[in-house]
Amino acid sequence: MNPAIECRDLTVRLNDRLVLDKITFSVPSGVFLAIVGPNGSGKSTLIKTLLGLWKPASGSVRVFGKSPLDLPADAFGYVPQLKTLDRSFPGSGVELVATGLRSRWPWRVTRHQQAAAQQALEMVGAEQLATQPVSTLSGGELQRIYLARAVARDPRLILLDEPATGMDFLGEEYVYRVLDERHHAGKTTTVMVTHDLAVAFHHATHVLLMNRSVVGFGLPGETLTEENLRRAYGHGGHKYTLPLGFDDVAIGS
Repeated sequence: MNPAIECRDLTVRLNDRLVLDKITFSVPSGVFLAIVGPNGSGKSTLIKTLLGLWKPASGSVRVFGKSPLDLPADAFGYVPQLKTLDRSFPGSGVELVATGLRSRWPWRVTRHQQAAAQQALEMVGAEQLATQPVSTLSGGELQRIYLARAVARDPRLILLDEPATGMDFLGEEYVYRVLDERHHAGKTTTVMVTHDLAVAFHHATHVLLMNRSVVGFGLPGETLTEENLRRAYGHGGHKYTLPLGFDDVAIGS
């Protein structure tokens, strides 16, 4: 069986700036991968490359054995970190979720699409937002809508770039519970960018620690070591609270 994701010497340049440098790793189907690293380490660029939005300068990236560009749109679910949606657009929550089923704004939502979108909203605990105008949603509410949009078509691969952005503690817990349930049900391969090392440790089955190149890859306890964290983040800087069993390490952001 082909790996869900396979990168070999993946190098990406943006405007002649080296962003990813010979990234190599392989992810089996059905895993929950957390991608962690300091700001500017190329995490979001890697996600966009997996989606086929950025073209490698060299090396290769394969998703389910194919180029990302050769996969159908419904193979992916994606929650971006930065939302480009015009919040003044007169659409509702359920219509925004339905764009995940049609890849464009649904001027008319069919009964089937309505049911699928409503089910996705219920899955993320946001059914009450179905008829609410997008322009009135808070940041956390919009994030839940985007998560519902990502899972609405039951994708083989879901990619999330800081999915808990803008959420309060309860919202974060709900999002991670949804992701855990999908993972344990064997429905999806999940790839999540997060700045929270504790979240990576407790929720992911695999961790990719990077800073333009791979610093560590493997099981959370084997990857999130003090030595690896110092290599990725440097010395000094902010204090991160590591998962139980680790000492606090001062690492630069």
